[in-house]
Amino acid sequence: MTTAISRRDRRISPIFLGIVAVTAVAGVAVWTGFAEQTGFAVFLFVTGGWIVSLCLHEYAHARTALHSGDISIAEKGYLTLNPLKYTHALLSIVLPVLFVIMGGIGLPGGAVYIERGRIRGRWKHSLISAAGPLTNVLFAVVCTAPFWLGGLDGVPMVFRFALAFLALLQVTAAILNFVPVPGLDGYGVIEPWLSYKVRRQVEPFAPFGLIAVFGLLWVPEVNAVFFDAVDALLRGLGVSDFETYCGLDTYRFWQAFSDQQDLRCEALSAALSG
Repeated sequence: MTTAISRRDRRISPIFLGIVAVTAVAGVAVWTGFAEQTGFAVFLFVTGGWIVSLCLHEYAHARTALHSGDISIAEKGYLTLNPLKYTHALLSIVLPVLFVIMGGIGLPGGAVYIERGRIRGRWKHSLISAAGPLTNVLFAVVCTAPFWLGGLDGVPMVFRFALAFLALLQVTAAILNFVPVPGLDGYGVIEPWLSYKVRRQVEPFAPFGLIAVFGLLWVPEVNAVFFDAVDALLRGLGVSDFETYCGLDTYRFWQAFSDQQDLRCEALSAALSG
């Protein structure tokens, strides 16, 4: 189902365009080595790219909901890609960015309010929930394309590391969002197929699902298994563990790293360049 949408309701927000512009300028600074503090440029590039992907993640939910029958989506401003229009800006933007800074984990939160009563059909409800993390999958494919297509000749090493780290964020976001935990998109995919009784029993836990998943990742054994799976997927896409490690190393420009860590990334740069 489609509906007539005013130009105002679908006009791309200047705020989103500003974020894209900052990301692009930072990317140029990383590529050219123009910035004296390359780490700060990497930080802006990766954080900007991450916020852009968060906006696209939520846009995918909204657009799919619109075409599934929820015509209120446009009026709420979700089609403008403006992060300030989201129902929970804290969960949508602030917490995901903090997660990246604290743990190098890409974990989007719920944001757009969808009037599910307007939508008929369980498959439509499942598709609306799946649309967000599928956007992260697409973003990961784009970020890793130079790696698995063998198109890295001439790409500056620091830009390569930044791109690898951004790809890691997209892969972690896709995997974690597909976990069938209340409050995450994975649960939204299966929820329409559950009985009314089960849904009512699970509903009170939805506000805590995001925090619970993030808390579990601080358990060393869980963290190791999770990142082993992430690294395996990235290796399949041509991105090595060291490239993502060095990307995170550079991203955290405010931390003092040991000489051994710096030498490891320098050795990798030399090996890849050779």
